[in-house]
Amino acid sequence: MAYRVIVIEDDPNMLEDMVTVLRRSPDFDVAATYKQAHAAINPAAMFQPNLFFMNVDNEEVLNMIPDFVSAFPKAYILGTMSQWEPLTAQKVMEGGATGCILKPFSAKDILEHLQLYTARGKHKPAKLISFFSPKGRAGRTTLAAMLAFLIAEKTGERVALVDADLQFGDLPIFFDLEPKRTVIDATQDIKLLTPVTLDPYFYPIKKGVSLLSSPDRPEYAELVAPDSLTEVVMMAENVFRYVLVDLPAGFNPLSLNICRISTFVLVTTMINSGFEIKHAKKAMDMFAQQDDGKRKVHAVFTRVNPFTEENRQKISEQLGYPVDDMIPNEYKMISVANSGRLAQGLPKDSLLVQTISGMADKIINAKE
Repeated sequence: MAYRVIVIEDDPNMLEDMVTVLRRSPDFDVAATYKQAHAAINPAAMFQPNLFFMNVDNEEVLNMIPDFVSAFPKAYILGTMSQWEPLTAQKVMEGGATGCILKPFSAKDILEHLQLYTARGKHKPAKLISFFSPKGRAGRTTLAAMLAFLIAEKTGERVALVDADLQFGDLPIFFDLEPKRTVIDATQDIKLLTPVTLDPYFYPIKKGVSLLSSPDRPEYAELVAPDSLTEVVMMAENVFRYVLVDLPAGFNPLSLNICRISTFVLVTTMINSGFEIKHAKKAMDMFAQQDDGKRKVHAVFTRVNPFTEENRQKISEQLGYPVDDMIPNEYKMISVANSGRLAQGLPKDSLLVQTISGMADKIINAKE
């Protein structure tokens, strides 16, 4: 059955090209075209459309996306762009639309984008979770990987792991992978990519979870510009419902960029001696200076022993901030996770898995 289409485009030449493409394909039936969004929203209902193309280069059209989503909740709504603009794409998703597509496009492009956005999950903005640690060996990579699998399992939506520890990223080794493409390729190509063409840069690990690998040699990190990686992550939010970014230890332009746009920042610290709490406090103080730092930054302590509420209160007092989550010290389970067997599944009765599963629930259920 053909999609019944409404096109909103104020450039007459572009409108003609779009309609020509649509009418040549048996998959689309053009019901009506409009130059302005406000002129389309009421009369469009008589055509019972299930697919809209809306020119979001036009700010008026962009601002009316939520109105069309409300009026046509079962329809696909694609924002059309002349060139990819991450902030515009983000606003389209915040409005509840299906996603964005670059114009001009072919019928094949449309079907590929619809397939991708359907597999992604809910038509809502992605949740971007960054994993920050003041120093290395904090357990953040293990935590990121386990959360990715649990979120995908619980939601059925697509989850991305981005290994942004450019010099010493462990995720490819973690899963015994040698992806052909890495973050270097994605950042160097980003100006030429769309969500559909970015997707193959992510290597599927298991159902619902894909990895964008770190470079395979430390010196290659210099080839990755922080701004370009930020653009990659923002475009990935159109491909995946959840994007989890494993950052390098310490503050640097890359980690600051990614944390700035994150939904949640998990400041991850392993308990070993008293110094870790001091380092975590410095990090939390720096994040708290930001306008939204207290809203989205959470302290997470790993390998905690004893794993008790009393110890949580003790660490919170020393830290000067609430400890949002603690991870128990289960060496055997962590060894299994780090061995590459994580993708095969972990025992649900493990306290470690149950604890991280609870963290996954909080992320999933957090207010959109």
